[in-house]
Amino acid sequence: MASLYDVAKLAGVSISTVSRVIHNTVPVDKGTRRRVEDAIKKTNYRPNLLAQGLRGKSRNFIGLVVPEISHNTFARFIDFVEQATRETGFELLLRNTNENPELEEQFIDKLIRLHVSGVIFVRVSDQSRIFRMLNETDIPFVVIDRALKKEDIPTIVLDNYAAGRIAAEHLHSLGHTEVGCITGSYDIFLSRERLRGFTDYFLEQNIVISHSNIFEGDFKFASGNQAARYFLSRQHMPTAIWSQNDLMAIGAIKEFTNAGLSIPKDLSIIGMDDLEVCNMITPSLTSISQPFEEMARKSVEAIINAIDNPKTTQQQSSSLHSKLIIRDSTASPYNKEG
Repeated sequence: MASLYDVAKLAGVSISTVSRVIHNTVPVDKGTRRRVEDAIKKTNYRPNLLAQGLRGKSRNFIGLVVPEISHNTFARFIDFVEQATRETGFELLLRNTNENPELEEQFIDKLIRLHVSGVIFVRVSDQSRIFRMLNETDIPFVVIDRALKKEDIPTIVLDNYAAGRIAAEHLHSLGHTEVGCITGSYDIFLSRERLRGFTDYFLEQNIVISHSNIFEGDFKFASGNQAARYFLSRQHMPTAIWSQNDLMAIGAIKEFTNAGLSIPKDLSIIGMDDLEVCNMITPSLTSISQPFEEMARKSVEAIINAIDNPKTTQQQSSSLHSKLIIRDSTASPYNKEG
């Protein structure tokens, strides 16, 4: 990683001049400033903002970047990552991208310039534009939750394909053959993997899920409302629906019950994440759990491993397993109960 000395040498000025340009503490003539700024770009120098702010205090920081800080799923990640960092002697720097790839890029860049010990992040979508920056730094990075099929950095993720099969197997075991799915955004790889596992299982049972029985949501409560309205507008309703997260499932349940449907008599619904709210609604929500705590701890362990073994080329990646939590929102189709 480039140093202040490298910038000064390339610009043909003193280190103190480079410092003046960076901190804008003393006026510098335009020509000199331009040479220094050009040298900073060419060397990809990033000032150690954290060291400047702490003025020599010895502290280790891990950055955590999530798409939406208020989202229940990411709130769980934040809680468990904070616990794991605290227990291992690190401080946590949290950044919220608000699902904005430009903010994501800015935050990652700033964390690199802060010279944090490592960064754990959940990407906004498959269209994230930050991997160029990751290749230009020796700071350890770990992708948690929203990873692509193949990554060049450590990943700690759920086996989302298997989760889709778990949901499908449960509904099929109850006798459902007309099923639907509320997905997350197709721009996110895990949404596509969950759907692939769900549809593949039914294909193996010689059941084809119609495209018209699949609604693309965005993992938020309101898209569960929208999905329910979509299914209600169709001539033939499925007898069961898998929502790829609990918030959309709860949004759908609210809309369906407002329309007069009884869950699970008229329609079975299964969610995913196994949030605490699953036990707070009526009927309680059948869901597929995610091992949030294990994912968080393994992500911090991967950062620490990279810090302790900076020369290793082995990627510490994990694919974790989910399990079915059966509650009251799923049952056999009413027309098969006699």
